[in-house]
Amino acid sequence: MTDGVTGDAPTGEAVTGDAVTGEAVISLLVVDDHPVVRDGLRGMFDSAPGFHVLGEAANGVEALERAAALDPDVVLMDLRMPGGGGVDAIRELSRRGARARVLVLTTYDTDSDTLPAIEAGATGYLLKDAPREELFTAVRAAARGRTVLSPAVASRLVSAVRAPAAPGHESLSAREREVLALVAKGTSNREIARELFISEATVKTHLTHIFGKLGAKDRAAAVAVGYDRGILG
Repeated sequence: MTDGVTGDAPTGEAVTGDAVTGEAVISLLVVDDHPVVRDGLRGMFDSAPGFHVLGEAANGVEALERAAALDPDVVLMDLRMPGGGGVDAIRELSRRGARARVLVLTTYDTDSDTLPAIEAGATGYLLKDAPREELFTAVRAAARGRTVLSPAVASRLVSAVRAPAAPGHESLSAREREVLALVAKGTSNREIARELFISEATVKTHLTHIFGKLGAKDRAAAVAVGYDRGILG
């Protein structure tokens, strides 16, 4: 482990609940090669209720070490870093079965960056110019295992994440559009069922139909195609 990345919470530190909201506090690991960016993110999250930054890392190799030692809920991961890139770290975290969800936070939105990160196992992908509240919302969603994909990134992923044998442009039913809109907001199957007064099994059936009609292989791909076709505004 290299020196110069300090401020980690002690290994195994228990962060149970926020004194203001009473909700469980989301613990984070911030991974970025720029100290100023790390300091800014730490200050922003530690000053907001419901979040606690356990530590920082300057590259993907350090990220793996810190994630193993600190066991964060969410890893905020940059992609292009000297000494170890983010995609390799995401792929290794997935291989290890790490509990942490990875939310990519980067300045790069090219196809060569976005697709490998999602395929490696990232829960979501945001750009660093995302508003503060959007970032907070994305971290909360990622901590719950929900897909987080900004519209700008989603539109770039469309052609790459569609299933190889995608069918024609079939129209979604009104109910399927409702389900897709809720998926785009990071809503879980259980919450969709509660919102629409249907069973979780019915939600899964709708998702199967949505994936088939859009030629999508997962939730992130469906949201991406939804934005591309104008189904989602």
